[in-house]
Amino acid sequence: MKQPDAKTLQRVYAYRFASIYPMYIAKAEKKDRTKSEVDETIRWLTGYSQKQLESQIKKEVDLETFFAEAPKMNPARSLITGVVCGVRVEDIKEPTMREIRYMDKLIDELAKGKVMEKILRK
Repeated sequence: MKQPDAKTLQRVYAYRFASIYPMYIAKAEKKDRTKSEVDETIRWLTGYSQKQLESQIKKEVDLETFFAEAPKMNPARSLITGVVCGVRVEDIKEPTMREIRYMDKLIDELAKGKVMEKILRK
């Protein structure tokens, strides 16, 4: 599998979490899921509290900072497998890009109607 080049990584890492977050909510709500489920999913992955998550959105941090400042990445995230944007998440070598794709995959699962217990690997 082809790994992203440094220029692509830089571009993706510079995306503001605050600009991606509403897209996650819209994707979920289109499928009758809720903002609170999106938040719960992101908090499960990153260890942010709701207040911390809202603070990151307000500060408009980029994705690299969002993951670098995450209080405690969930160790069960390694159980997240599958394809996002044509790429197997478990095959992504670059750590921050893998975290981003884990988050994308969780939101995809939410939008596809998976139950929260399965999304949160309980």
